[in-house]
Amino acid sequence: MEHNTTKSRRAFLYQLSLAGLSIPLASSTFADEQKQTTMQQKKEGKLGIALVGLGGYAGGQLAPALQQTEHCYLAGIVTGTPSKIPVWKEKYNIPDKNIYNYDNYDSIKDNPDIDIIYVVLPNSMHAEYVIRGFAAGKHVICEKPMALTVADCDKMIAAAKKAGKQLSVGYRLQFEPHNLEMMRLGTTKVYGDIKKMTAGFGFMIGDPTQWRLKKDLAGGGPMQDLGIYCVQGICYTTGMVPVAVTAQEGPKTIADKFKEVEQSLKWQFEMPNGLVAEGEASYGSNMNFLRAEAEKGMFELSPAYNYGGLRGKTPEGPMNFTNINQQAKQMDAMALSMIKNQPSIASGEMGRRDVKLITAVYEAMATGKKIKIQ
Repeated sequence: MEHNTTKSRRAFLYQLSLAGLSIPLASSTFADEQKQTTMQQKKEGKLGIALVGLGGYAGGQLAPALQQTEHCYLAGIVTGTPSKIPVWKEKYNIPDKNIYNYDNYDSIKDNPDIDIIYVVLPNSMHAEYVIRGFAAGKHVICEKPMALTVADCDKMIAAAKKAGKQLSVGYRLQFEPHNLEMMRLGTTKVYGDIKKMTAGFGFMIGDPTQWRLKKDLAGGGPMQDLGIYCVQGICYTTGMVPVAVTAQEGPKTIADKFKEVEQSLKWQFEMPNGLVAEGEASYGSNMNFLRAEAEKGMFELSPAYNYGGLRGKTPEGPMNFTNINQQAKQMDAMALSMIKNQPSIASGEMGRRDVKLITAVYEAMATGKKIKIQ
């Protein structure tokens, strides 16, 4: 299995590097402008972020969000697709010396412009590039899920400690006002004890060749990609960590897409106080909610997990929060914790917890048994 995974990773990176374009040299005027921009950002005390992997999330969400941040900025990129370089370089004013590929990635250690590495690669590559990022002496933000195994999470946490740097996981909703309100209402028992807790996230997945449907790159299907939001929501709304789980895989109605991973699944977390919290994730149906039924009424988000347009309601009416740029808020909060040398809310330990819970869900699904979570 390890051999196949390694081959798949290499094949993925090889595909990224097929478009063999050379990096154009910046004119002296352009280079001077870039240098001045970098110096100004540093003078303002901002931390430079290098995005590792320029897929849809990096290009569509993170890079634009970094134009709105106060404590960090887009300083560099790491990509295996040379054809993307001129576009990113011009759009975001990135100097040649801050552009890397997967072969010279480790030399980022010599670049003082880069303070933080943000790993936005397929799930199975997180551990390797996070650990190498710490070896380069940088802080690291890793997209969720943190890794595919608890053992890899432990290695990543150990690498952070050895480097004396911070590890954060890209849990944007930990900083989003609607979800923070769910957290407050649940943990402070504004409406009494929660009697029923449910969460669901799903959509109809498109391209059947994408990496999210390949087990050795994604580690699984919608549980890894979407179910993790439900796991998070259940934990931060109840303020508890599950102690046991049962789970059931759903039917595969789109067989050509789901040869390697689940199409959908449901699970039931047993919480320490006896509450049963139900979760569901799917690549074959649309759902998007986080709901708590308490002694004095119900409070919920629907949609709960989107990048924007979140809506919430309580027994007293709708939640009146402005939707924010979640990624900008997330990266600013993480950069500020690094500047102040304070632990991030979305820590490596939180990422490890969720990987442990997801692993238990998959074991319960595979065995049909209740799995205790130590």
